Amino acid sequence: MSAVTAAAWDARVARLLTRLPDRGRATVAWLRHPPRRWPRLLAAVALMAGGIFSILPVLGLWMLPLGLALMSDDVPWLKTPLEFSARWIERSWRRLRAAWQRRRRRRP
Repeated sequence: MSAVTAAAWDARVARLLTRLPDRGRATVAWLRHPPRRWPRLLAAVALMAGGIFSILPVLGLWMLPLGLALMSDDVPWLKTPLEFSARWIERSWRRLRAAWQRRRRRRP
């Protein structure tokens, strides 16, 4: 694993935490504290299991990446694929958004 990629992932998670509501930010910050390894792993597994059952009303696919992000604090090799996936999603979103904007400009 590249130390630069792992650092980029940690920075990305820190930036995303600033966008959470106060209660969610406090919960995730509490879970990410290093001595809380077992509660963090249990929460990560529960979130990923909830992501699998996304057809239910409250549970959803949003739970799967959050669970993987929490687990990446304890399983360092997850940081590299998660960072590459996040970069791919951002590139794809930018391209799709640019295509939508070009299409809107062409319409009368």
